[in-house]
Amino acid sequence: MATRNHNLSDYNIESVPPAQGMKVGIVVSEWNQNITGALLQGALDTLKRHGVSPDDIHVETVPGSFELIYGSQHMAKSGVDAVIAIGCVIRGDTPHFDYICQGTTQGLAHLNATGNTPIIYGLITTNDMEQALDRCGGRLGNKGDECAVTAIKMIALSRKLRK
Repeated sequence: MATRNHNLSDYNIESVPPAQGMKVGIVVSEWNQNITGALLQGALDTLKRHGVSPDDIHVETVPGSFELIYGSQHMAKSGVDAVIAIGCVIRGDTPHFDYICQGTTQGLAHLNATGNTPIIYGLITTNDMEQALDRCGGRLGNKGDECAVTAIKMIALSRKLRK
């Protein structure tokens, strides 16, 4: 369980490998765009801060979080070194939340386990809008930042293991 008292996006900048020459795809859900847009901006800012050229960042949108699976699968085939899947599902009054969260998580995990391109899980699942806002640049940081750092680290690992 995430702690409520510190910024989860804090990290040691020296622990992040150089990212020049890395190509990153980002697939972002249009649903809850006020949240996913902020997550996307966090990822973009962090990738650029670590040396990824804007020309090497490819962003595509999909209608909702469930569609992140299809979008990520095809983005991975486009020649990028990693894919960041960004979405936000906020609990409602029906079981739809559970089905979307579970299906999306399983689909992205399957892509990660069976593919050659790291798929970074950037789906935030919250009970309410306040929790979502806390995680997209609010008091708990920006999950988009965390996903970008993870993508850089996974690309570096992939390159190291392929040598």
